[in-house]
Amino acid sequence: MTNPQDYNWKKKTYLNGTLAGAFLGLIGAYLFARAAEEDSDRMAGQPTRLQTGQLLSIMLAILALIRQITESGKSK
Repeated sequence: MTNPQDYNWKKKTYLNGTLAGAFLGLIGAYLFARAAEEDSDRMAGQPTRLQTGQLLSIMLAILALIRQITESGKSK
């Protein structure tokens, strides 16, 4: 049987992680859109699309960040 206190800290951790992830995702999307808009204004055309290599690079950086977060939860 699980302790109710275990559930509370896990629930708070999940909520905080979800809010932080959504906030960081929103900031990232805003900054990307702003940079693409500025670039398209300079080039007088459509904003450039995210290239596959750039997307893979971002995904690998996110995986590395998740790994660091996971490792910080372990005892030394």
